[in-house]
Amino acid sequence: MPTIRLAELETLACRVLELAGAEPAMAAATARALVYAEAQGLPSHGMSRLPQYATHLANGRADGRARPEVVRAKGGAVLVDARCGLAFPACALAVDEGIRRAREHGVAFAGVTNSHHFGVAAYHLLPVAAARMVGIAFGNSPSAMAVAGGKRPLLGTNPIAAVFPRRDGAPVLVDLSLSEVARGKLMVAAKEGRSIPAGWALDREGRATTDPKAGLEGTMLPAGGTKGAMLALVVELLVTALTGAAIGFEASSFFVDEGNRPRLGQVFLVVDPEALAGRSIYLERVETLLAEAGRDAGVRVPGTRRDALAARATVAGVELPQALWDDLQRRAGGPA
Repeated sequence: MPTIRLAELETLACRVLELAGAEPAMAAATARALVYAEAQGLPSHGMSRLPQYATHLANGRADGRARPEVVRAKGGAVLVDARCGLAFPACALAVDEGIRRAREHGVAFAGVTNSHHFGVAAYHLLPVAAARMVGIAFGNSPSAMAVAGGKRPLLGTNPIAAVFPRRDGAPVLVDLSLSEVARGKLMVAAKEGRSIPAGWALDREGRATTDPKAGLEGTMLPAGGTKGAMLALVVELLVTALTGAAIGFEASSFFVDEGNRPRLGQVFLVVDPEALAGRSIYLERVETLLAEAGRDAGVRVPGTRRDALAARATVAGVELPQALWDDLQRRAGGPA
């Protein structure tokens, strides 16, 4: 597998997206997010998504010329319309608005509607941590899981992320899908011809499967069984009923070239600790919990493993499967 420098990857991603129809600002925002995921050891949300995004732009499933804008606002609440473009510029606008409104009101709820796949949920919270605020991100996706007690896929895998700044050093960064694993892991396994562990997915007939292609055609299993399915329902309602976005079963799969514009939803909750117990008490409580947790061997602060991988990738670059590298070069107009 070739090893590629991060700067080269970002340049390549920008070119691929622009050739597929994305405006430069959209292409740049998306490329940064994909390279971030790749560097953090999350290939299912990294460069493997680039052909998918490019195809959706070329086929009209995403509008490369869309410019997100604030369409409604009241106090700490704000709604951003992504206009069916790729999600990253709209999410950035929503997070910026959320930070600004949280400074004024203490808390902000920033929603995004008519959006697309938003990648690594935690990525969008980095500016919140930089502003020394607490952030939570939610998003939905095309249907892949059943509601509790059901058999048909109606809900997305619906990731949740949270960030808690610390007194010193990197923030606590939690990022998880409400399916047993992110659906993108099945996509990568299918492309690489690998099987998946039992317990990740069911096929179309509701039978356990280790075939990633069968899992992509069937349903993902929720993390924690019924409890995970219930949490996925909570997220689905938060990001659709409050923003007007499409419910998972109304959006065509990301894993097909043709289909509708997904029109998904994302929500970002931003809280200024100063508005509540105060920053000093907030920081003391965070550090007290982490210090106590750290007394057990094997406990690590969420986000530290990803940060270590990213630091290594910044120096050494990242490995990509040869077939993916060849495809991206071809899409960028370079060697096949």
